[in-house]
Amino acid sequence: MLRLWPLGLGVNFSFTGDGERNGATVGFDNYAELIDDPLFRTALRNVGWLVLLLPVAVAIPGLLATFIYLRVPGHRIFRSVYFFPAVLSPVIVGAIFNLLLAVDGPLNAVLGGSGLGPVDWLGDPDVAMFTVVGVHIWATSGMALVVFLAGFATLDSALLDAARVDGASLARMIWHVIIPGLSRTIQFVVVTTMIGMLTSTFGLLYVMTSGGPEGSTYLPEYYIWVQQGQMSRPALASAASTVLFLVMLVVGVLQVGLLRRAGRED
Repeated sequence: MLRLWPLGLGVNFSFTGDGERNGATVGFDNYAELIDDPLFRTALRNVGWLVLLLPVAVAIPGLLATFIYLRVPGHRIFRSVYFFPAVLSPVIVGAIFNLLLAVDGPLNAVLGGSGLGPVDWLGDPDVAMFTVVGVHIWATSGMALVVFLAGFATLDSALLDAARVDGASLARMIWHVIIPGLSRTIQFVVVTTMIGMLTSTFGLLYVMTSGGPEGSTYLPEYYIWVQQGQMSRPALASAASTVLFLVMLVVGVLQVGLLRRAGRED
């Protein structure tokens, strides 16, 4: 009840007005304004990109956990190195990558030396969103890695030994043994990673792009902060929060349903 009550208040507040109509019931006016706002439409479009990039965000820590579980050379050092970014503040991560990805930064210096030319990683509207998402994946994959390693602790090692005896390749072992055996862990990581991508990127966005260039890196979370903190429009921010909650709910249910269906087919 303590969780649902604030949520209900927020939804109810989204049907009231801001400014001169403060507190007055306005029906779906706030939601209509969201639909007409190009920045909010951009934020929703970026959510679509996040959904498409989600398999990458899950596969990277999953593969790293697999290599550590199979004890590749140096796996103890790798475990510490991969988890280290998770303890850094998003502000620190953003500041570090602002230096690395600057037009005259070290990454572009390497690209220029190889003849590929510099890339405006944070100033190009077609590139900036993917850059921020890539940094977010780098910074947060350590927590998913820990969850995958915990899942491996419940995996029946006899199945892997049998696969090795049968001469199965690493790819077949991953597809036919590890993925089915970690289906519940994968479901958990998929949902929590998606929630993190939608609700925990504010720090990176604020430090790296501040929603730019041209509003191309807006996400609902950042849009909500702008409306609440800068525009003093709490009712509109509540409407955007309600939309974000519904998007997370729908995406989460669909993802879990697809993963469960794939598990039954296997």
